[in-house]
Order: sequence, then C-alpha cells, then structure tokens
Amino acid sequence: MTAFPSIPDEFPRPRGGDLDVLVVAGEHSGDQHASELVRALVAGRPGLRVAAFGGPRLREAGAQLLLDMTAFSAVGLVEVVSAYPFYRRLFAAMRAWILRWRPALVILVDYPGLNLRLAADLRAAGLSRQGGGETAVIQYVSPQLWAWKPRRRFSMARDLDAVGVIFPFETGCYADTTLPATFVGHPFVNETHAPPVRYDPDGPVLLLPGSRPKPVRKIFPALVEAFARYRCQDPRRRALVLHTGGSVHAELYRLLAEYGDAAKGVDLRPVGEGQAGGCAALVSSGTMSLSVALAGIPGAVVYRANPLTWVMGRYLIAGRVDHLGIANILLKRQAWPEYLQGACEPEALAARLRACVEGPEPRERALLDAAELREMLSARPGSSPAEWAASFLP
Repeated sequence: MTAFPSIPDEFPRPRGGDLDVLVVAGEHSGDQHASELVRALVAGRPGLRVAAFGGPRLREAGAQLLLDMTAFSAVGLVEVVSAYPFYRRLFAAMRAWILRWRPALVILVDYPGLNLRLAADLRAAGLSRQGGGETAVIQYVSPQLWAWKPRRRFSMARDLDAVGVIFPFETGCYADTTLPATFVGHPFVNETHAPPVRYDPDGPVLLLPGSRPKPVRKIFPALVEAFARYRCQDPRRRALVLHTGGSVHAELYRLLAEYGDAAKGVDLRPVGEGQAGGCAALVSSGTMSLSVALAGIPGAVVYRANPLTWVMGRYLIAGRVDHLGIANILLKRQAWPEYLQGACEPEALAARLRACVEGPEPRERALLDAAELREMLSARPGSSPAEWAASFLP
C-alpha cells in the first residue's frame, strides 16, 4: 500500500519575498525534465526566484522545494480511490499557497490529472491570465491527445496560456483551438543527463517489459521464453531487465522464480544505476521504447493486454495512430517491428533477437533511424523549453 506523507498546515513562504516562478511536477520524469528547464532558466536570469512542488532534481537545480511530490504515487483504481482524501487535501493546500503568493509564472509539467485541474481552478479563482489575473499558467509536456481524450484540448485552451509540446506533430492537435502550442524539443534529446540505455555489441539482450505490474505480468513471460529459446544457440549471452523497483521488481522476481532453469542468464537491475548497454532489445511500447530507438539499439516493440482491454484500447485509438511504439509513430513506419497481443509469442521474438544480434543490417538500420529521430526531436533555435518559458516572464 502506498504511504502518503503528511501535508503541512502551511507550506514555506517563498525565499526572498516575491515569487517569480512556481513549478508543479508530480512524477520522477517530470522532476527530471523540469530541473533541466529551471537550470537553464536561472542561468539566463540570475536571481530568478523559483519554488516547486516537485522532487529532488528541482531542488538541485536551484528551486525552493515546497513538497517532494515524487515521494508518493497512486497507480491502479483501488490505490487512486483510497488516496482520494489525500489528494483532495493536497490540492486545497497547493491552491491556497499559490493564491497567497501569486507567482508571475506557473509551469505545469506533465501530470495532467492534477495539473489540468489546477489550471482550471486558478482560472476560476481569477489568478491566471485566462481568468483575468496577472499570472501566466503554461503546460510543459502535452497530454497525449493524439491517443487519448482529444477533447481535453478545448478545456486546456480555456484554462492555459500556452502549451510546450515535445513531439513536432503535437502542435497540430491544437490547430482548431486558441491555445498557442510550441514545439520545444523532446527532453530525451535536449537534456544533459545520460540516457538509460546505449548500444553495446557485446552486451546483454535488454528485456524491458514496462514500469507497471499488470503489463509486466502479461508481457514478461513472452520475453523470458523468447530469450530462453535464443540462448539455446548462444548460451554465453545474458539478458538484463531494467525495472522501476517496488511492486514491479517483486513481480519480475516472482516470474523468474516460476520459470526456474528456463530463466537462466536473466539479471534484474533498477533503472537509474548507470547506463545499461545492450546488443538488442525487446521493449514494451512506451517511453523506454523511444530511449532504445534513440540509442540505435535494434530490436522489437512488444505488447500484451487483457483481451477486453486490448479490444477497447484499439477502438479508442482507431484512426488516430497506426503504431504503438513512439519511434514508429514518429517515423510513420515500423522501424522497430511490433509484436502485439497474439503476435507477441516467443518463437517470433527469438527469431527477431537472432536477426538483431547476428547480422549487421538491423543495427545499421537502427543507427539511421536514430539519427532521423534525433533530428526530428531536437529543439529549434530560440525554442528550447527555457526560452519558451522565459517569454512569459515580465
């Protein structure tokens, strides 16, 4: 069960009195992306006063951390329902603090469930420019309107002053609204920290089943069986599974124990403990698939879900996207072959691994595709996240 911290009766007052920028980033990835933005923003404007509801990376970047939002998360229906009283108190406390100290700029980073509601509330309270006030409220990292809930763009146009998108095609998602959408580059390309994976021809096979327990439970068995079949021909090769810890680690450990000898050569390691080198990758559709693609690691995108969930999901995204892997969506082709639902079966995946490890063509193709992606996702001159955000400051 998720442990939630106590919410103080009052968050600290801003250092130095007036507040220039408030950042709200509710997850580890948002904390990382926001820290890069804040570091560049402060470098361009020394003396800028920044506070944050975020995490340790934002503190390291120079923001006054009001509450560590990365210390808790609610995943799954039961957890969300049980956490509702906590989030209600948190939201009320955040809102009261913002209304009291009235920052010149509020930067909402990803986390749309909380952030878009906060934007609506600040407009209704008359604080934001959209509500007749003086505070600019902007969203960095758009919700994936191209896949889910596209009608949110209209409420976003009502409540936000601007949105900074990380995929170039996302500007078009707002073409029929009044909301200015600016492509600011993808953080995986713009940021200075080392990516989580890199290509290593002598390294292990990367098995990356995702960051949530339910998808891991569905996907990981196919990956283990595929590697076991591949390893029959190359018994010295090992596999590395990157995980996010907690319940995901427990689920992976349990599944490996069930497979026993069939899981020989498979190692587990937390994400964040340095770069992981790999010769090929079987990766769940999601952000890690983009990291693999940008690293030029050949492999495949895999996905399995409950049959009803799969049918409903395909219905909801029908006509919006033709692929599940983010790199494939960007390139408009299956640069990384997709093995989805019934096609996600061990023999086919083992054959793909053999092709990626033993022949030069998949690696050469992956390198070319990675270069194309990097060019596509790089920020345009004058439109980095920090430059975009600074344009809303007095």
